Amino acid sequence: MVKTAFLFPGQGSQAIGMGQSLLETSAVARSVMEEVDAALGGGLGQIMKDGPEDMLRMTRNAQPALMATALMATRAIEDRFGKSLDQIGHAVAGHSLGEYAALAAAGTFDIATAAKLLRLRGDSMQNAVPVGEGAMAALLGADLQQVEDIISHQNWTALDVANDNAPGQVVISGAVADVDAALELAKEMGIRRALKLPVSAPFHCRLMAPAADAMATALAGVTMHPPSLPVFCNVTAEQETDPSVLRENLITQVTGLVRWRETLTNMAKSGIGRFVEIGTGKVLTGLVKRTLPDVEALNVETPEDIDAFAELYH
Repeated sequence: MVKTAFLFPGQGSQAIGMGQSLLETSAVARSVMEEVDAALGGGLGQIMKDGPEDMLRMTRNAQPALMATALMATRAIEDRFGKSLDQIGHAVAGHSLGEYAALAAAGTFDIATAAKLLRLRGDSMQNAVPVGEGAMAALLGADLQQVEDIISHQNWTALDVANDNAPGQVVISGAVADVDAALELAKEMGIRRALKLPVSAPFHCRLMAPAADAMATALAGVTMHPPSLPVFCNVTAEQETDPSVLRENLITQVTGLVRWRETLTNMAKSGIGRFVEIGTGKVLTGLVKRTLPDVEALNVETPEDIDAFAELYH
């Protein structure tokens, strides 16, 4: 049987109506949404269903919403298979906030805890930098070494590599003036396409230090259990099962580089041959196909997707 890994998406995949088909057909999915809403004081499920879009896009809502739909789909998969996730797959990983969903899916902490942590994470990341002072940009057609060369080209005020997503897709983050200057430098160096991203804050850079401090305080009070299957972490791209290391990696992740390309490569080296993106959208499925063209890659978002996965699995 092909070894399977489950992937959990990050911010940007949210969409009005997310998770609704599962809520209409799955009692276990409804239970997840009720747990998330109860943990956050209500209202998130309604925003996910009806919007408005600017409310859903807010970091404080988008982060727990994406976790909620991912865990709704996870529980629906387990219900359909009659097995726990660790009996179906061999590893998990999540992109940025998706790492919290991966840890909740693997039982490191419960869904309510994940929801509260992500609400705090969203608020802390948004508040770390005044609106308009930070920016992020994607450098397309560039590899990590080229972007690191740009970063090392001069003494920036605040500029870091935020995401190494796939071959030819690297993201930088930092102060607006630094990002703008780096984009000009990238064009001079022959990088074919560089564009600013429509984000509300400069995630995964040194400017997020206050948010990392807030998460360190919050996570210190959370009981974390060993995951039921290995978690490949963003900041190391390595698999981990030690709760103390997983906790530290979640803190480092706020300011650190998301090593997604390396994560996928290392998962494949460990024997994973099928990558299943759980939750809203197909962003990670696309990154898998760009990084590992010879593996199976699919997304599971709806009841029909779960049926198709079950047919493939058996």
